[in-house]
Amino acid sequence: MMPADRAGISPARLVTLVCAAQVLAQIGAYTWPALLPGMMTLWSLDNSDAGWITGLFYLAYTIAVPVLVTLTDRIDAKRVYLCGVSLIAAGHCVFAFADGFWIAVLGRMLAGAGWAGTYMTGLKLLADRVDARLMSRAVAGHAAGVGIAGALSFVFADLVQTFAGWQGAFAVAGGCALMAGLVVAVFAPARTPGGAALKEKGGLFDFRPVFRNRSAMAYAFVYCFHTWEMNALRGWSVAFLAYVAAQTGEARTWIAPTVVATAMALLGTGASIAGNEASIRFGRRRLIAVALTLSVLLGGTIGYVGTMTYGLAVAMVLAYGAVIWLDSSSITAGTAGNADPARRGATLAVHSMLGYGGGFFGPLVVGWTLDLAGGMSTHGWSMAFGLIAGLMLLTLFAFRLMRPNELAGDRHGTQE
Repeated sequence: MMPADRAGISPARLVTLVCAAQVLAQIGAYTWPALLPGMMTLWSLDNSDAGWITGLFYLAYTIAVPVLVTLTDRIDAKRVYLCGVSLIAAGHCVFAFADGFWIAVLGRMLAGAGWAGTYMTGLKLLADRVDARLMSRAVAGHAAGVGIAGALSFVFADLVQTFAGWQGAFAVAGGCALMAGLVVAVFAPARTPGGAALKEKGGLFDFRPVFRNRSAMAYAFVYCFHTWEMNALRGWSVAFLAYVAAQTGEARTWIAPTVVATAMALLGTGASIAGNEASIRFGRRRLIAVALTLSVLLGGTIGYVGTMTYGLAVAMVLAYGAVIWLDSSSITAGTAGNADPARRGATLAVHSMLGYGGGFFGPLVVGWTLDLAGGMSTHGWSMAFGLIAGLMLLTLFAFRLMRPNELAGDRHGTQE
């Protein structure tokens, strides 16, 4: 490993700067969901169109991530990261010039492919450059930076739109991604990765050993539907709250939908960290089962109960978000902890591919369901969220049947 201080920068400072770069790269990620109600009106989009634009970001990520993240076992993660932030910047700038569905799709897909080259790649970049003692804090800081930036993305977009219009919101997001690339280009030292171990075990893109790892794939399976649910709520929460405000005559709300979405994501980031600590203390499988059960209960009721008053909708969105995020870190840690160390990069690539594959379908299926129900209505939202609740119930049953291994450090952990 090449110590970061050979480049004139301490490892701790490198971690801080890379985490700051992740904030800049992520800050524009949810500009589209934040501006969704107004953009649907501006471009005369139906709910299915909006769902496609939201979901294709995750489809592009799903396609790109197994290639880009796995390549970091042979190519310096810094180079892949710089490619990723360039794609993010290009995607946001293309969207800034969009005048309808197809250019918006192109912009979102470029940004999604770019995020595939920065999210897990950022973690790999740090893993290659800091020692084991600092790495746990680096992972926590990286995850917190991504979570906080994603949360602030909603308010960021709304604020910039107020002063510079929706085009300005996307253009500024693109500029922030370029700043992220500049930080990494200047401060992250170059490193030449190895690859001999992988050659001996079947080659860089041989994923067969990954899929044969029963415990790691069990957690990755749950992550697929976890991200389906998370991105469905994150992609449609502003539209849902705007609908409730208009339907109940509370057009001048005491807290804006974009602020609620930001609070939801911030609360979720804290819930994810707390959930992982609870997994260590009480058992990972138990924590994930509890989170899935609560998801079923909230998803099954928010469409009916949440549309009664705006205040109730706000409370249920915040509670639902916290429950969804509760097992997020626990699931990813379960995959990583059960991975073969020589295949950890490839395992995380498969984990991300499955997760963001679910993330593609979540927002899209909500849009389809709303259109099939005749548009946004209490019945339509109940169908959309109820469908997700049913899916999470099936996921809970499947997870309990699979019974993957706990991690070695988990209390009551077992290696079955």
